Amino acid sequence: MLFKKESPLYATEIELRQGEDILYINYLPASFVPSIAENPLVMARTIETLTENPTISRVVFVQQRNYNYPQEQVLLLAEIARAYNFLIKQEALLSSQKLGLFGNTPQVYEDLSYLLELLKQDPIACYLELHERIKSIKAQLEQFQKPSHSSLMNYLRALERFFSILENTKLLKSIHDILPNYRAGNREIYSNVFRPEVLPNFTFTRLSAQLPSNSEFVDQYNIESEEETITITILKQKNDPKYFYHIMPPEFLLSEEHHMLLNLARNVLTEHRPKAEEFTDPTRTRQVFFNVSRDMLSELATTKNISINHRELNNLAKILVRHTIGFGLIEVLLMDKKIQDIVLNAPITQNPIFIRHEQYEECVTNIIPSYEDADSWAGKLRLQSGRPLDEANPVLDTDLVFENTRSRVAAITEPLSPNGLAYAFRRHRDKPWTLPLFINNKMLDSFSAGLLSFMIDGSRTLLVAGTRSAGKTSLLGSLILEILPKYRIITVEDTLELPIDYLRKLGYDILRMKVRSALLAGSTEIAAAEGIRTSLRLGDSALIVGEVRSEEAKALYEAMRVGALANVVAGTIHGDSPYGVFDRVVNDLNVPITSFKATDLIVVVNPIKTPDGLHSIRRITQITEVRKHWTRDPLEEKGFVDLLRYNVETDKLEPTQELINGESEIIKSIAGSVKGWAGSWDAVYDNIILRGKIKQEIVDAALKLNKPEIMEADFNNLSNHMFHRISDDIRKKKGLPSSEFVFPEWKKWFYAAIEQL
Repeated sequence: MLFKKESPLYATEIELRQGEDILYINYLPASFVPSIAENPLVMARTIETLTENPTISRVVFVQQRNYNYPQEQVLLLAEIARAYNFLIKQEALLSSQKLGLFGNTPQVYEDLSYLLELLKQDPIACYLELHERIKSIKAQLEQFQKPSHSSLMNYLRALERFFSILENTKLLKSIHDILPNYRAGNREIYSNVFRPEVLPNFTFTRLSAQLPSNSEFVDQYNIESEEETITITILKQKNDPKYFYHIMPPEFLLSEEHHMLLNLARNVLTEHRPKAEEFTDPTRTRQVFFNVSRDMLSELATTKNISINHRELNNLAKILVRHTIGFGLIEVLLMDKKIQDIVLNAPITQNPIFIRHEQYEECVTNIIPSYEDADSWAGKLRLQSGRPLDEANPVLDTDLVFENTRSRVAAITEPLSPNGLAYAFRRHRDKPWTLPLFINNKMLDSFSAGLLSFMIDGSRTLLVAGTRSAGKTSLLGSLILEILPKYRIITVEDTLELPIDYLRKLGYDILRMKVRSALLAGSTEIAAAEGIRTSLRLGDSALIVGEVRSEEAKALYEAMRVGALANVVAGTIHGDSPYGVFDRVVNDLNVPITSFKATDLIVVVNPIKTPDGLHSIRRITQITEVRKHWTRDPLEEKGFVDLLRYNVETDKLEPTQELINGESEIIKSIAGSVKGWAGSWDAVYDNIILRGKIKQEIVDAALKLNKPEIMEADFNNLSNHMFHRISDDIRKKKGLPSSEFVFPEWKKWFYAAIEQL
C-alpha cells in the first residue's frame, strides 16, 4: 500500500519507475469515486499538481480500485497545466502591473480569477466563455471608438492571447468536431477523452478494458477453469501485422463488495508472507495459502454481512493467491492453452505484454505490467529456483509450475538489460506431445514417425537439433513416450521442461536430476557434466539430457560411448543442420571428433517461413545418420547420410535413396541383433512402415470420430504397449512380426478400445 490508513485525503506521492514519473493521489478516505471526466474539482486538483510537477507521465488515483490515467491522457492535462503556468507567471495576468493596463477594476480581477480557475476545472467551458467575452468586448469597442478606452483594448488583447493558447492545445483540438453539441456544465464530452484503466487495488498492472478503435473482430473463445470463465477476444487492427489479444480476467470484473473483501484479506496476508524455505515446495505453499485465504474471506464476509456463495468464495481465494504469492496476470495468460510464449520487454511499465499464439502467432495484449509486480516476480523466482538474479548474475533460467500449468522462465536484468527487468515465459503443453499429434500438425509424417519409433526401440543415440522455438524439447518428450515403460530413464536438465510428472503418472520409472545452469558461474547446484557422469553410476538406464549447452557435452558423449548399445541416449542442442551440430559440438564445446561419432542420429527441426513472410510452420527438415568411418570432416568424407529430407515444394519429409535402398548402417546395426531381421532389409522396412501405419491410423480415427484424446499421451502409451505385445505374439506364431499379421490384430484391438472411451 502506498498510503496508510492515516494518510490524508489528496496526499500525493511521486515514484520514478523505469523512466516514468508516476503520480499517486490518495482518495482512500473520499466518499466519492474520483474521476477527471466527471468531477471538476478532481480535474482542477490534478492540473494543479501537474503545474508543480511537469514531468509526470502517469496519474493514479488510489482507492478501493486504482484509477490509472495513462501517459497520452496525462499529456493533455499537462498541456493545460503549462498554459495555466504561462498565464500566471509569464503573462502575469493577475499582477498589479497587468491589472493596471486593464483598468485595475475589481470586476476585471474577478473575471480573470474566475477564468483561470475555470481553466483548471473545465477547459472547454473556459474556452467558450473566452469566446463570448471577446465578442462582447469587441462590440463595446465598436460603440465607443474612443482612445480613452485603451484599457479595454488591452484587456481584449490579453483575452485573445488567452483564447489562442487554449485553442491550440491538443485537448481542444481533439474535441473540436463535437463542440457544437456541447452544453454548458455537461461533462460527458470529457468522457470521450479521459478514460482511466480501472485496476484492482492489489495490483498496479494495467489492463485496457476498452476494445481498440478501428479494429476488426476475428475470433472469441473462453478459458474454462473450475471456478472461472475468462473471455479472450482476437482483433485485427489496421496497419498492424500483429493481432490484438484482449483478455478480461475475473479480478477486473468484481463487485465493490467482493473487491473490498479482497483488499481486507490481502492486507492481512501481506503481513504473513511465506518464508524462503516454503518456496521449495510451491504447490504445497499455494494450497496452504488457498485454504487460509478461503477461511479468511469467509470470516470477513460474515463480519461485513456480505453474502457470498461457495463458487464466489473459491474464485476470490484463487485471485488472492494469484496476487500475493503468485504471478498475477501472468498466471491468467498461462491458463490459455493456445499461448506458447509470453514476452515482457524492458522498460517493463512502458510496453504491453506480447504473446505467441498457436493460431494467430505474434499478438499484442491489452496488459501493461507494473514495476511493482515485475519486481515481486523476480523475488519469487529467486526463492523458488535458489538461483541469483542481480548485477553479478543478470540472467535467471528456471521453471514455473502451478496447478496443471508448466512454463520455462528466462528473466534478465541490469546490466545485461540496461532498462531493467525483462521476462520470457515459454508455456509447456499440459500433456506431453506425441508422435500422432505431430503427424496431425504436419511437423512430421507417419513414415518418419515410424522410423523414429524404430530407432528408439533400437536403443540409438540421437540429438534433436534446431533453432529456438523450433519444438526440440517437445519432440524429445514425444520420443521418450516411445521408450517402453519397463526401462528406467534418467533425465538431466538445468531448467525443468520435460513432462516428467505426467510420464510418472503413466507408469514410467524416471529419475529426474536438476543441474546448474551453464549461465551461472557458481551455485550450490551440481554442474551438468557431473550430473551426467553421476547418471552412469545409477544403474542401467536410458539417459535424456534436456539441452546440451556447454562443457557437459563431453560428459554426454562419454555416456553415449558407454551406453550406445544398451539404452537410448538423447538430448537437444541448438543447430540448424547436422554440420552445424558437428561444428558446435566439436569446435565450440571441445568434444573430440572420435567422441562425436558416438552420435547415431541427428534430427533437425526448424521453422519454415511461408512465402508471404507472415507465418512460420514447424517441420522436421532432416533425419540424418552419422557414419563412423571418417576421421576429420564428416561433410567432406561423407560422414553424414540423410535418411529423410524435407521437400519445401511438397511440404513433406521424403525418404532418400540411401534409405530406400537399405544403405543405412545404423538400421542394419539394429537389424543385425534381431532374429529374422539380419540380412533382410524388406523385413526391417516393413516394421518401420508398420509403426508409421499405426500412428497414422490413430490420427485418422481421431479426426474421423472426433476423438482427439486418442492422440494424447495416455492412449499413445497404451497403443505402444499393445503393439509390442501383439508383435511378440505374432513373432512366436509366425517367426516374424510382419505387418501383414500385426496390423489387423492391432486394428481389432484399437477400435474395440476406442469404443469404450
